[in-house]
Amino acid sequence: MQEPFHPMAQLFSQLGLDNRPQAIARFVDEHPLPKEISIVAAPFFNFAQCEFLRESREEDSDWCELIDQLEVMLHWKALH
Repeated sequence: MQEPFHPMAQLFSQLGLDNRPQAIARFVDEHPLPKEISIVAAPFFNFAQCEFLRESREEDSDWCELIDQLEVMLHWKALH
C-alpha cells in the first residue's frame, strides 16, 4: 500500500493560506523561524493552525513529513 502524498500547496490550503508557489516562497521569506522555536509554536500561525500542526505530529499523520519539511525551510531562512 502506498503512503498518501501531499504537496506543499495542499498543506498551505489546509492551513488556510495562499497556496500558489509564489505565495509559498513569499511566506517562507517573510517568516524566518529561529531554530529554538518549533513550528507548532510559531508566533505567525493562529491557534487553529498550531493545533493542526501539533495534532498532525502527535498522531504521526500523513502530513508529518510535509510539516517537517516546512519547518526546515523556515529554520533555514532564519539562518540565512
